[in-house]
Amino acid sequence: MKKKPVNGMKDIMPDEMAVRDYVIGLIKSTYASFGFSGMETPVMESLENLQSKQGGDNEKLIFKVLKRGEKLQIDKAQTDNDLADAGLRYDLTVPLSRYYANHMAELPAPFKALQIGSVFRADRPQRGRYRQFTQCDIDILGEDTYLAEIELILATTTVISKLDFHNFTIRINDRRILKAMAASCDFPESDFDKVFIILDKMDKIGIDGVRGELLECGYSTEQVDQYLRMFEADSTDSSRLLALKEELGKNLADSSAEELKKIIDTVDAVKEGDFRIVFDPTLVRGMSYYTGPIFEIAMDEFGGSVGGGGRYDHMVERFAGTPVSACGFSIGFERIILLLMERGFKVPDAAEKTAVLVDKKTDAAKLAEVFKAAAEARKEGRTVTVSSMKKNKRFQKEQLASQGFDKIEDVF
Repeated sequence: MKKKPVNGMKDIMPDEMAVRDYVIGLIKSTYASFGFSGMETPVMESLENLQSKQGGDNEKLIFKVLKRGEKLQIDKAQTDNDLADAGLRYDLTVPLSRYYANHMAELPAPFKALQIGSVFRADRPQRGRYRQFTQCDIDILGEDTYLAEIELILATTTVISKLDFHNFTIRINDRRILKAMAASCDFPESDFDKVFIILDKMDKIGIDGVRGELLECGYSTEQVDQYLRMFEADSTDSSRLLALKEELGKNLADSSAEELKKIIDTVDAVKEGDFRIVFDPTLVRGMSYYTGPIFEIAMDEFGGSVGGGGRYDHMVERFAGTPVSACGFSIGFERIILLLMERGFKVPDAAEKTAVLVDKKTDAAKLAEVFKAAAEARKEGRTVTVSSMKKNKRFQKEQLASQGFDKIEDVF
């Protein structure tokens, strides 16, 4: 039998589990104070839902589940989908959209949802990235104004700040602005996703690298240079949005620039945490289901994104047949935990932990006293463990101390 977990998945040790439980508790209580309600969906979804062309590249990373019993006809199968009819969810957004469409009549409008659970992707494991990981999402469904974005950003940054993270950045953009910029340079609409995938590499390969890849796709030098000039402005504050709207003219006829400016200015005016919110026209977000504002959390400590989200106004409609506004923000839970563990984070205000070591010769009356005293201490909120005394008592006590037991008693 193999002792190690499946590649890309991990066992969680008690010290990390304590931190995870604390962070989840903090997340739940903080989001509850903003009016979000907990809910849950199954880890398995119908394969047709997961392959609905709404999940971007994640649809290539689905763990498929074989049909069962008589439905599984291996000898007649010609494709993977002849063998499988379900898959493990790769995110929480597609399941939430199905859930809302199924229960819309029973839910308030707007519905502020909090969902924490495991998701699965057949991805290449690396630092902070696993094949099974916990996602923590908040979403607002049925709110069609920018109030949803403001609330989501403030709630998420409040949690991050409570975990003592400082100097992080919320990068924000709008998919409508991205499309207008591409359209103003005469990129065909059918090529937008290809252009955006290249643009998304800006922070890794720089503007010259982006230029080179766009030219390799066959676009003209004039067209590419015109496009990239839009990203050369130094300004990252909201004033850049109004200047950009003037540049884009008829290609950006809606109010997206003004709305994005209101989001930035409002968050900046009321924020309590130590972070910046900046307009970043190079921010793309990979999911094709985003329809409006998009945002990410960037931290120097990690060297990349530790959370993100945006507006996805058409996804629920695919399930419900009626338009539903929707916007969500997901914390990169595993990456936050990784950073906390690397810091040596300790759970604050933890209950006093007492270990009672009982000699094997202790009589029944004394044992009863020990367990009664332990029960009383637990009623007072303290943690008490009762264990038999080992021969190497010194090593036993060192182990207990490393587990956070600050009081160790011997009973003979």
